[in-house]
Amino acid sequence: MEIKFKAKPFVKWAGGKNQLLNEIENVIPAQLKTNEFIYIEPFVGGGAVLFWILQKYPNIRTAVINDINSDLINSYITIKENVEELIVILKKLEDMYYSFLNNLEKKKKFYYSKRELFNKRISDKVTQTALFIFLNRTCFNGLYRVNRKNEFNVPIGSYKKPMICDEANLRAVSKLLQKVIILNGDFEQTLQYAKNTTLFYFDPPYKPLSQTSSFNSYTKDEFNDKEQIRLAKFCIKIDLLGYKWILSNSDVKGKNPNDNFFDELYGQFNIKRVMARRNINSNPNKRGELTELLITNYGYEEIMSIA
Repeated sequence: MEIKFKAKPFVKWAGGKNQLLNEIENVIPAQLKTNEFIYIEPFVGGGAVLFWILQKYPNIRTAVINDINSDLINSYITIKENVEELIVILKKLEDMYYSFLNNLEKKKKFYYSKRELFNKRISDKVTQTALFIFLNRTCFNGLYRVNRKNEFNVPIGSYKKPMICDEANLRAVSKLLQKVIILNGDFEQTLQYAKNTTLFYFDPPYKPLSQTSSFNSYTKDEFNDKEQIRLAKFCIKIDLLGYKWILSNSDVKGKNPNDNFFDELYGQFNIKRVMARRNINSNPNKRGELTELLITNYGYEEIMSIA
């Protein structure tokens, strides 16, 4: 029977994993498809995998999500705890934005005033979440980008009438989040929630394929090679503890055959190259298909076998 998914990401997010869900499903161990397990996602981002896996596998006992981006995590908490209040504020923002449909100057003035208010971070948590979603839906290309001062600095987008308040989806997301523990901090803190049968899914900021393709300004702090190495060491640690994990990242070797950065970091594990599509580049000519990495710490016999 085909499962109809009700909840989907409530924000657009660079590196969203909707396009890789089939590939991720193909590497989930067979035993987890029928037995209870704990799901942990230390870099939740827009939550494409989270919402998909919670609806696909209702046998998940508990889910734990984390992200270093406090504005994003505040939004998850707000949707979990105060979704109806959030919807009221978003509807007001949507109505006001739509009222400027034929007046570009007023629309810009409204957008930039809300961006300025968001960056002051003086509003209550629900209002701050509403501003976060509003900016995400109305900014250029649906980007989330901040400068070193942690100020959101994306200009207004060209969407004529974007959906700012998706009531049905927000309520569906809120319902799913009731069984989710939400954390805001370093990815390593998630380990304390692993217990018995646990699956980690890591989707860190991708290693740039070139100096000009870098896009990991989700926070004011850069996720550089040193952080990628620290993550690999963490993966080795949880492997030794007996927990299963899946990790996504860019395929730098696909860009440069001599670049063995990830092949050496994760050489003891199973590295699979899958086709993906990059849509984040502002230049349409630089978007297109390329390979990405899907790495697991278990063999394919565990994927295929029935526990």
